[in-house]
Amino acid sequence: MQAVDLSDYQAIAETAQRYLDGARATGAEKLRSAFDPRAQIFGHLGEHLLADPIEALFQWHDENGPASEVVAQFSILDVTETIAVVRVEADNWTGHRFTDYLSLLKQGGQWTIVNKVFHAHQP
Repeated sequence: MQAVDLSDYQAIAETAQRYLDGARATGAEKLRSAFDPRAQIFGHLGEHLLADPIEALFQWHDENGPASEVVAQFSILDVTETIAVVRVEADNWTGHRFTDYLSLLKQGGQWTIVNKVFHAHQP
């Protein structure tokens, strides 16, 4: 097994931070910059299963406004050459608490989120 280049950890962390900074921003453009345009989102919002293209997250963000009060922490769970998994714990994302698992893919030297699976915690 080949060792992971430490610069990849830095780039993955920067992508995860761009995701969180995008959550705090007005409008979805910064949030969108962390994702591959073909990314998907999956998770339950109450009884509703959300299984959509990532554009659904951007629309939700635009409708709910910036998560300016979000408190979040992320950890890089695993990296294998061109794939990575990041766990995000976010509290007060416009009044909600989420656990996210972000799948990242390195394409053309850039790390982007290609899948977001989330759990919305009940209050």
